[in-house]
Amino acid sequence: MITIFHNPNCGTSRNTLALIRNSGVEPEVVLYLKTPPSKEQLKKLISDMSIPVRNVLRQKGTPFDELELENEKWSDEELLDFMMAHPILINRPIVVTPTGTKLCRPSELVLDILENPQRGAFTKEDGEVVINEKGERV
Repeated sequence: MITIFHNPNCGTSRNTLALIRNSGVEPEVVLYLKTPPSKEQLKKLISDMSIPVRNVLRQKGTPFDELELENEKWSDEELLDFMMAHPILINRPIVVTPTGTKLCRPSELVLDILENPQRGAFTKEDGEVVINEKGERV
């Protein structure tokens, strides 16, 4: 079972989803802007990724600057509260597989946690070739 916390308006998220599907798996797609994870679930995702809470904050196209989230005064709990109030602050895509949990930026990072090999060539939306015709990472 694979889950992707996905934003269909994000090219990186679309590429990540396509790479998962290129491995022959149809993941559970969570449109996190419509159905955000709970605070506890988000804490677990971050813990499973072994990264700081701040690394999950998205700045571009969000209220990050208005809320002055670059300020070190905010605790992890407060940052999580901001993400709950404004799910657009949650960076994406986050992918959960039996192998691990990862913030897949860039999208090809998902290859590190997919169990199945790629089934064919894959080129990202921007034209970058990631997987060759033999299904091998370039």
